Amino acid sequence: MATLIPSLAIRPGFVNCRAKDPSKLVAAAHYICGNKVARGLEKMDLERKLILGVVAHNSTRNCHWDIDWKVSATSRVAIEETENKYSTTEIEELESRSTYRFLTEIGGQVKVIVGKKNKKYVVSIEVSSLQLYNGDNKLKLSWGVFRSNSSSFINLDFQKSVPEVGSNTTEIPFIERSFGSFALKLEFEANHAPFYLSFLLKSTLDVDLSSSVIRSHRKTNFCVPVGFDRGFPAPLGLSFSSDGSPNFALFSRNAGGVVLCLYDGTSDKPALEIDLDPYVNRTGDIWHASLESVGPFVSYGYRCKQTNLQDNGEKSHTEHVILDPYAKLIRNSFSDDDGLKPQPCLGELQREPDFNWNDDVHPYIPMEKLVVYRLNVTQFTKHASSQVASDVAGTFSGMMEKLHHFKDLGVNAVLLEPIFSFDERKGPYFPFHFFSPTHLYGPSNGPVSTINSMKEMVRKLHTNGIEVLLEVVFTYTADSGALQGIDDSCYYHANGDADSGTRNAMNCNYPIFQQMIVDSLRYWVTEFHVDGFCFINASSLLRGFHGEYLSRPPLVETITFDPLLSKTKIIADFWDPQNMALNEIRFPHWKRWAEMNTKFCSDVRNFLRGKGLLSDLATRLCGSGDNFMDGRGPAFSFNFIAKNSGLPLVDLVSFSSRKELASQLSWNCGKEGRTDKTAVLERRLKQIRNFLFILYVSLGVPILNMGDECGISSGGSPAYGDRKSFNWNYVKTGFGVQTIQFISFLSSLRSRRRDLLQRRSFLEEENIDWYGSDLYPPRWDDPSSKFLAVRLKTENMEKQIEMSSGSSSSMRGDLFIAFNVAGFPETVVLPPPPTGMAWRRLVDTALPFPGFFTADGEAIPEKESGLVAYEMESYSSVLFEASSTLDE
Repeated sequence: MATLIPSLAIRPGFVNCRAKDPSKLVAAAHYICGNKVARGLEKMDLERKLILGVVAHNSTRNCHWDIDWKVSATSRVAIEETENKYSTTEIEELESRSTYRFLTEIGGQVKVIVGKKNKKYVVSIEVSSLQLYNGDNKLKLSWGVFRSNSSSFINLDFQKSVPEVGSNTTEIPFIERSFGSFALKLEFEANHAPFYLSFLLKSTLDVDLSSSVIRSHRKTNFCVPVGFDRGFPAPLGLSFSSDGSPNFALFSRNAGGVVLCLYDGTSDKPALEIDLDPYVNRTGDIWHASLESVGPFVSYGYRCKQTNLQDNGEKSHTEHVILDPYAKLIRNSFSDDDGLKPQPCLGELQREPDFNWNDDVHPYIPMEKLVVYRLNVTQFTKHASSQVASDVAGTFSGMMEKLHHFKDLGVNAVLLEPIFSFDERKGPYFPFHFFSPTHLYGPSNGPVSTINSMKEMVRKLHTNGIEVLLEVVFTYTADSGALQGIDDSCYYHANGDADSGTRNAMNCNYPIFQQMIVDSLRYWVTEFHVDGFCFINASSLLRGFHGEYLSRPPLVETITFDPLLSKTKIIADFWDPQNMALNEIRFPHWKRWAEMNTKFCSDVRNFLRGKGLLSDLATRLCGSGDNFMDGRGPAFSFNFIAKNSGLPLVDLVSFSSRKELASQLSWNCGKEGRTDKTAVLERRLKQIRNFLFILYVSLGVPILNMGDECGISSGGSPAYGDRKSFNWNYVKTGFGVQTIQFISFLSSLRSRRRDLLQRRSFLEEENIDWYGSDLYPPRWDDPSSKFLAVRLKTENMEKQIEMSSGSSSSMRGDLFIAFNVAGFPETVVLPPPPTGMAWRRLVDTALPFPGFFTADGEAIPEKESGLVAYEMESYSSVLFEASSTLDE
């Protein structure tokens, strides 16, 4: 069994080694044995693609068996006569020694030491406890070298053209140090490395020179790397030791072999390929290797040897260059100039750039206090109207040019559509890599500048009290260029996803991919200071190996209790971009997972178009207890009206006639599409205000979708691909100005009245009163009822009065909220306010701008009976707050 001394430093890569016919070994073009010199270049079989054939002529008859042999791999390999001794002291003086141990098939042991001295690699081979047939047996070494193909041996004479093939190997005798103990030493010029030395032992009788081949206990050649090392199986991906030597580690359980491909940047073809040896360079299911230095190479990839059975029964081998799934820096585009043929993305052979975070800290905003803005990085500033410099438009840096917009809206978290490297032909929801931001979002489309600009963005947002949440997709990948070809049976479901029809469905709960997902999440938290993740198509995270749904999926549980992610926000989103559907399911949460509340979206849409039940709206206003009264609370409900799929907000009130819009639950307010009818436009404006108002006064986390604040339309198309870039001219329109101001007001209201609107726990039943228009209970069972009012009572009102000591500024009164979605006005009677207080109107969505909302509130005159009656227009919402009469 080959072993590596643990204290040795990491060294370069290696090549695959299997049992070979000794006749296939090809050695040097020249050798010198004693005073006899033999020369021979024999024919090389070009069909076997022997890159630089290593040909040798066997001339052991003229060799002296009692001398030490020294092989120098210079422009020729020379076997020179030296004094009759084997120096262990010289071996001990080698630099960067690596030791490999093998058993032979007849019970002896082989110890190989590879080291460096005076710009040469020295290979010491010691054989011990070898039981030969009798004392007359002599032991020889039959050897050759290879790199990219363990079945093709190369000539170390790089100055020569491709030689012809010969059938013999280079054979040199061992020194017998004692009975059953033999040794010899080989030397190679350092500039010929890296390569594998592959060898066999031959036991020979002087009488007739008959020989028997001695192989390893695995019935294969002995094989050791020269100029690189076996490396380490952890961490996965590319890593660097303190002396700068790179280590490569890749998981593949079922690959027939793995080839490390190194590129020097001068061609799209590998400059060097190393066929990793399954004995030396594999630990368990991890293939690994290390180089002494990066050298002239700038990027790397892998070829995993896969064997496929064709229809005619013949075996075919599928090999293409694959991106390291753990690479942190990647280069090359995903497709060619025509966008037709996928090109291999490669890992950069360099360390990740250092970044000065300047004592950056996570804001750690409590979930109930979040106000979220969802956006696409490219579409946010790509439009010329953004007036962002062309070199940063549509990038992370471009986002920071619009930081003031986030502040104007009052948001404290941004939710970014997927930023992982993705298939540009299908969009960001089809990733091919999980550890690198896409180059499209960097200022120069380079990996280093992209990483640095994203970190600068996160740091600046944190400085301004804004968290960064990422949408992530781990349930499927792009059709090519992702994990395909590494080990499909481990990473992918064999039959794809029957629900969505995709063939690239990931096996999320398979241990190795589960580990990759967790490693990815940790990486984004530790290296990019990300504050949370929203898992797209979360229902597929629950699927087992065979597609069955698990009640306790290992991945979800692992993420839940991972100590490094303990303060990271984790959100399940059941939207499936494959079929644009919402796959609702009971999600195991362990009181940690929040959810995108699709019921909130559908119930509010139904209510405002006059087809919903009062009870459904009431449930959503109070935090969706039907979903979250299971140990979590309303703060785990992420509420939205519109998102990046489906109709944007302005289209929800403008398009509804087409059949394909039935699932959108929209209402065009009386006219399809564009119109100049004043009544229709006024109705649409009120409905948009109603949507935003309900979103912000409901318990839970409000999510505003990019563009909804200024009326950006998709032309009535629900398709994700039809969403438009953010047109910043819309921000300056009358609609944009008033809507942004209204959203800012609602954000401030939530913060000021956090006792009622930003709660981690549900309101007690005694603190909520429901009314019809006449202070009677709502007509819950009447589907034609279009009016609902609610009074949210301030807790501990008596204690507030005591502590206020006559000052009204610190007192918080009740809130009264009413909704009228009928096509006619409704007179609402307000209940009596608390003692010493009066109702003041803060919002009426039917009033013209700027009077439809006010932070100070408008006083409402009482009737003679002491009650307050207020006339509500059709399709409108109102908000009243009880405040001290001392303020009037």
